[in-house]
Amino acid sequence: MTSEPQAPSAPTVPQPPIGLFPKLIFGSRWLQLPLYIGLIVAQAVYVLLFLKELWHLVVHSFDASEQQIMLVVLGLIDVVMISNLLVMVIVGGYETFVSRLNLSGHPDEPEWLSHVNASVLKIKLAMAIIGISSISLLRTFIEAGNLGTNRSNFTEGGVMWQVLIHLTFIISAIGIAWVDRLSESGHRKEEAGHG
Repeated sequence: MTSEPQAPSAPTVPQPPIGLFPKLIFGSRWLQLPLYIGLIVAQAVYVLLFLKELWHLVVHSFDASEQQIMLVVLGLIDVVMISNLLVMVIVGGYETFVSRLNLSGHPDEPEWLSHVNASVLKIKLAMAIIGISSISLLRTFIEAGNLGTNRSNFTEGGVMWQVLIHLTFIISAIGIAWVDRLSESGHRKEEAGHG
């Protein structure tokens, strides 16, 4: 029985010991763990809300008008989008700021997780908030035909404010993406200058 010769391994360089204060600062990231657990609890509440609204939709489907059904369905979509936002914050935030999840190679690993960082997370969150705001605004527009009547849940001023807030979200997301692009191009120029 012959054994194959093994290539010599590279000598390992001992890591310098980390001081107490840097250990304390680096370890403080674990203080965020209860926050992420709290967001998981919030997501469970959203699941219960979704099931409650779905139950109402099924029970009252024969009594409700098409517009009422559409509003409930948009509400369900809104809950799903908020839940997606929670998943992005929980998984992406934990991976970025607390500890690696080591999901590489797992069949259910989210595609976006492989290149997530604080900058990507900000842009994804901004886009998710715009999506949620869009659904809310769509619900308002569907009910806009009732403006000025007792059946309306909104006033003209309320609709105007919703539109302005939505536009503010869009402008903010564009600003975040623009600043991110400027910083990326600055890093590339800096790396090219050193190369």
